[in-house]
Amino acid sequence: MSAVPQTPTTQAEPTGAAALRALLARPVPAVMGILNVTPDSFSDGGDFLSPERARAHAAAMIEQGADIIDIGAESTRPYGSTPVSADEERRRLAPVLAAVAALGAPVSIDSMKAEVVAWALDHGASIANDVWGLQRDPQMARVVAARGAPVIVMHNRDAADPAIDIVDDINAFFARSLDIAARAGIARANIVLDPGIGFGKTPQQSMITLARLDAFAHFGLPVLVGASRKRFISTVSPSEPKQRLGGSIAAHLIAVHNGARIIRAHDVAETAQALRVAHAITTSSKDLP
Repeated sequence: MSAVPQTPTTQAEPTGAAALRALLARPVPAVMGILNVTPDSFSDGGDFLSPERARAHAAAMIEQGADIIDIGAESTRPYGSTPVSADEERRRLAPVLAAVAALGAPVSIDSMKAEVVAWALDHGASIANDVWGLQRDPQMARVVAARGAPVIVMHNRDAADPAIDIVDDINAFFARSLDIAARAGIARANIVLDPGIGFGKTPQQSMITLARLDAFAHFGLPVLVGASRKRFISTVSPSEPKQRLGGSIAAHLIAVHNGARIIRAHDVAETAQALRVAHAITTSSKDLP
């Protein structure tokens, strides 16, 4: 395995942090558009393997209202995904990352490997998105800290356990992640929490997490929720992943009501519209005498 570069790049450091602060300061939650350059992601695997299609899809999502583009080159779906090497992730990202970053929206790199995140932050990405919350790759926190990049810390488990209190488990996980981040020197203002809907949880636990999202407010950090097309929707209304738009929007509106500040979604236009309309409705009474 190649060594992980530790030298910070002056380009990525201010861009991601400043962009994130600006997005979080807006009244309407930010939308993160999903770009999977993978053959096996659960709902769009293989759709955007071509660099041309990937860039066009990113451009379309920005036009539709995406504030951040989240690029992943390895499927992290809980069931049936095939692990790939860091070299393979970089091979998939290399024709796409710089072109997408040039579109102007901040780009997050969705990877659990520190060396891939380091490479991506040096080649156009400005936010790290770690589905193991700094707890799987021991070099991840150092890589993020060295570049001054914002990081999305997601809760995860190797397997779902229906017997546990999932909210307590997420709180304990976040506390460990924040301790790792502090010891590595990651600025607290650069951290976003993600409760990991669908990861290491039963469908019921995913729904409980959404219903009790305010249980994580005590950390004083912004929360990202990605419920888009997730399996728990099908347990309520049987459907294939691309048929879960209504359930995804319902889950995301509840998440925002319970405190989410960033929504990660496949269907950007519909999600952005739903968030704007919900915000307009909830604030309309402020204009009444």
